[in-house]
Amino acid sequence: MEPNHNLYAALRAAFPADLDSTAVETVGGAMPGLHYSWRDLDRASAMMANLLVSLKLPAGSRIAVQVEKSVEALVLYLATLRAGHVFLPLNTAYQAGEIEYFVGNAEPAVVVCSQANFGWVSKIAFKAGTRHVFTLNDDRSGSLLERAAHHSDQHTPVHSAADELGVIIYTSGTTGRSKGAMLSHGNMLSNAQVLRSYWGWKDGDVLIHALPIFHVHGLFVAIHGALINGSKMLWLNKFEPRAVLENFPRATVFMGVPTLYTRLLAEPGLTKQQVSNMRLFVSGSAPLLIETFDDWKTRTGHTILERYGMSETVMITSNPYAADARHGGQTERRGSTVGFPLPGNELRVVDDANQAMPVGEIGAIQVRGPNVFKGYWRMPEKTAEEFTADGFFKTGDVGRIDERGYVSIVGRSKDLIISGGYNVYPAEIEAAINEMPGVAESAVVGVPHPDFGEVGVAVVIARPGAVVQPDAVVAALKAQLANFKIPKRCVVLPELPRNTMGKVQKNLLRDQYKGLFVS
Repeated sequence: MEPNHNLYAALRAAFPADLDSTAVETVGGAMPGLHYSWRDLDRASAMMANLLVSLKLPAGSRIAVQVEKSVEALVLYLATLRAGHVFLPLNTAYQAGEIEYFVGNAEPAVVVCSQANFGWVSKIAFKAGTRHVFTLNDDRSGSLLERAAHHSDQHTPVHSAADELGVIIYTSGTTGRSKGAMLSHGNMLSNAQVLRSYWGWKDGDVLIHALPIFHVHGLFVAIHGALINGSKMLWLNKFEPRAVLENFPRATVFMGVPTLYTRLLAEPGLTKQQVSNMRLFVSGSAPLLIETFDDWKTRTGHTILERYGMSETVMITSNPYAADARHGGQTERRGSTVGFPLPGNELRVVDDANQAMPVGEIGAIQVRGPNVFKGYWRMPEKTAEEFTADGFFKTGDVGRIDERGYVSIVGRSKDLIISGGYNVYPAEIEAAINEMPGVAESAVVGVPHPDFGEVGVAVVIARPGAVVQPDAVVAALKAQLANFKIPKRCVVLPELPRNTMGKVQKNLLRDQYKGLFVS
């Protein structure tokens, strides 16, 4: 019989010998100071798994979950895995129209939502044919827990093949309709094992978990990392800079999106002494400005480790934590790069004809490895389009590999601006603008133009107290870049539109400015 690749079974095997030691401690928020032992996680997830078993669901049923972050929501995820069903996390910011699409597309057998949303969520779910709707709140209340309390705390994890579906993650939807990326138990387990080794997880590590858990970064990279290492988590339901700062002396690992690092840098209490016990700071999910990278190093003495991943692939690349023998023992974490392909991953940069680009040249990024997803839920044609004949996934990202093997992401292929027949990469222009005095951040998008087909529009955010003149930005760019790359218009705004993971929603900017040059 094939070995059991059930992800929960693998994580459970890594729990420490002392099951009564603390696995999760809540800090900050409305319910601080709660301690969940490793035994608690195992028993509580067994009870929820047995509840799912009692519903007599078909194997591989989807369990859709839109709830606020809580340890109980983590337990529900583990229960879904061990029961052999498919976890479907949904962003808490999604509204009725979006939930209607996801429920209609995934056809979940069970929907779990917060009590406050039960009225409208249950209507959508029942209309779509979902038979079971439970509630789960972030204060340890709700019908899910009430029902689970009547079930046994003993449960044997279902036997799962490596390619068996474990999670569907809907893409963030910054452009177009979201697609359901199907991740198998093997996809997630292989990535967790590689990251445990590559990032030097060790006995005694403690993770500060301050990310959402409806997304790859918080749900897989952070949680899987801690669980597969038997490491305690200090758990914040929401990111609170001061609560994170207070707990740095008790922790060794922190993972965040760039916005979290900028908010921590705004705190006077961020000092080298305060983070002296920390071992690793990881950033991802959105580009980290080189200024943030440098400021963090100056303030804390620590170099942030940037990595690159997607909903479809979990993690693909990482700057080195320690010496990488594949790259001459390189240890440098380089700002504005995402490091090297992780062990077991293949990454190539190609042109439109699928031919490898020379070192340092920009092209389309393609990847292959055990972490790459099974395909898009109920979209076989789209899935086929996104894979090459030799099995590489077309990420949709554009980047380059330098002479030392470091990968840099230039942007999304759909963000490429073709102006007068020339390819213009927004990230190159944004990097130049971000270096200008008084500029905090920028975004460049392409909009229709009657003569050039498409031209760039630069949207600039000024630093607090600074004044940035649009004409001055354009003039400065003309001194640095080829004329075809210069945006035809520059506007200064108070902020950029972002999704909940901090990614700039360029589609909204394109819509806003699409009529600038055409009527």
